[in-house]
Amino acid sequence: MRLDIILLSVSLALLASCGGEQPRRAAIPAASVAVQVVPVSSQQWPGVYEATGTVRARTAITVSSRLMAYVQQVSVQVGDHVREGQTIILLDARDLEANVRRAAAGQSEIQSAIPEAENGTAAAKANLDLAQATFHRMEDLLAKRSISSQEFDEAAARLKASQANYEMARSRRLQLDSKMAQAEQELGSATILREYARLAAPISGVVTSRSVEPGNLAAPGVPLLTIEQDGAYRMEASVDESRLPSVRPGQTVEVTLEALERKLNARVSEIVPSVDTASRAYVVKIDLPAIPQLRSGMFGRAIFPMGARTVATIPPSALIERGQLQSVFVAEDGTAHTRLITTGQRTNDGVEVLSGLTAGEKVVAPVPSGLQEGMRLEVRP
Repeated sequence: MRLDIILLSVSLALLASCGGEQPRRAAIPAASVAVQVVPVSSQQWPGVYEATGTVRARTAITVSSRLMAYVQQVSVQVGDHVREGQTIILLDARDLEANVRRAAAGQSEIQSAIPEAENGTAAAKANLDLAQATFHRMEDLLAKRSISSQEFDEAAARLKASQANYEMARSRRLQLDSKMAQAEQELGSATILREYARLAAPISGVVTSRSVEPGNLAAPGVPLLTIEQDGAYRMEASVDESRLPSVRPGQTVEVTLEALERKLNARVSEIVPSVDTASRAYVVKIDLPAIPQLRSGMFGRAIFPMGARTVATIPPSALIERGQLQSVFVAEDGTAHTRLITTGQRTNDGVEVLSGLTAGEKVVAPVPSGLQEGMRLEVRP
């Protein structure tokens, strides 16, 4: 009996000691993280509309031949800079050279016949003058009845013959003038056709495409080269038809070119007055400033101002980005809670919140390292 009392006393003592230890462990407070919090604010931001587009040359000329001939030489490659008037393609011009020589020979032949014709005209004029003088003398002698009618008729016939010869000589001379003009026209045409065998750059710029090689047969109207003018580029952006009333020619817009990693101030130059039936968008042409690195085909974005709008914003230091996920820590009842959000535009001072937060909620900014969901927060000013 005494042994049972002793064991009971020991058991009660052990239970008492265990019961006293447990309250002391639960009383130890969890560690808190010192943070700063800022409220989600509502601000007036300038409204903008972003449209994607492609850079294209304002002036792009396709070079083609005016005649059918084999290509003899191509002097440029894609990417080469050319100047206006520079020879870029030579065609086989042997037939054209022969035509020029033939026309020149015909002109020389006519030219050599001109002195003979002029001499013939002068001789005919001298004979005509003599026949006229003789006829007038015969008229006087006939009036005095010093000659017979037969002699007078013979003088009149000689005068008519001399007149006919003179007119014939003059006609031959005029025909030579007409033939000379025709020969000059033929020589000029043959020379022009020969010049067509030399294709020159119509503008100064960059060769962007080449579809011809020596030995190819060039035909009229078939593209051989494409040249884009230096420093004259624009972006063609697709703008939704619902946004078109806010876009006007002459409007200043901001253009972002991802390949160059820079922003440009540009000007709307033209709005194509037709809508694409598939995308329901208009093409807006925006003139870009002259930049050496600009090239056709570059991707860009045009930002059109659309007036002010009210947005919810947070500081950039409050935003946590992990891949495609964006989140913040919201301070609620002294505890950190993770909140997924969707963001919009960004500035150096703020990030637009499209969804996930409302104005007035408090977020942790900046986010200290090691902060996790459910941790206690010690808010410091």
